[in-house]
Amino acid sequence: MAVVTLHRFIIEEERRHPEATGDFTSILYDVAFAATLISRAVNKAGLIDILGATGEENVHGERVQKLDEYANKVIFDSLDHGGHLCLMASEESEQPIPIPEQFPKGDYVLLYDPLDGSSNIDANVSIGTIFSVHRRRDQQTGDGALSDLLQPGVDQVAAGYVLYGSSTMLVYTTGAGVHGFTLDNSIGAFLLSHPRIEIPDPGKRIYSVNEAYSERWSDGQKALVDRLKKEGKFSLRYIGSLVADFHRTLLYGGLFMYPADAESPKGKLRLQYEVSPLSMVCEQAGGAATDGRKPILDVVPSELHERVPCYMGNKEYVELANECISG
Repeated sequence: MAVVTLHRFIIEEERRHPEATGDFTSILYDVAFAATLISRAVNKAGLIDILGATGEENVHGERVQKLDEYANKVIFDSLDHGGHLCLMASEESEQPIPIPEQFPKGDYVLLYDPLDGSSNIDANVSIGTIFSVHRRRDQQTGDGALSDLLQPGVDQVAAGYVLYGSSTMLVYTTGAGVHGFTLDNSIGAFLLSHPRIEIPDPGKRIYSVNEAYSERWSDGQKALVDRLKKEGKFSLRYIGSLVADFHRTLLYGGLFMYPADAESPKGKLRLQYEVSPLSMVCEQAGGAATDGRKPILDVVPSELHERVPCYMGNKEYVELANECISG
């Protein structure tokens, strides 16, 4: 069996598009390089002084973990100088992150959650990085603008995530299917391990949600979970780490949901950094993703750290969620 590295795979995909400039390819290389460094730090977290909180809070009022801070810096430092981006935004930063003046500017913007699930770090639970790439709206050169970051998910040119678990996997899409690569630490390269990922149909009857918040749910959300329990003979699986829960849903099928509730009427997950990129991956794998009423990819953000409820997984189960939530 031929060994296909991420590098080779991207080059072969680029050759299918003679008009490609190589900028987009370089962004994916740089994301993979950053993921390799973060993976190494995650694997050594119990051996070096990188566990625990920094004592600070991020823009969302959440405790910043040391690995959060490290991952945020690694991603920025890996992508700030290549000349392919004009602006970045991180879930950890309140404002857009400009490209340093000494570096050239490109035609793309990158939004990222450097280390999703970081509250699970000390317990050695799987965590992840999520990323989203858009083409800038204004094709002129120079600095990007906030409007370049506030684009709907349907305009993404690439999206994906890295899962740091028993192995490190990078999963991404450019709008032509979903592909997964596993990091071989012995050679420091991502190898194609999951070509053309598709959500199984029918998938496993698994729903994933934090039922501890059920007393805060709307009547529609309660009705949805009741139907899954009574009619579908579903099992509940919930890790509490978004990338890990989504990855299981992608490979096995089912329904992942993080609904709105009385304390978080707009939901908790961030649209631009978490939900939009994972929704693109989900749809490209044959699934569906909605906020309970309309497709996530159609939601137009009005602010950088906007929150949104989400339902992702097999189309059949997502349609059921829409029926219960909007009905």
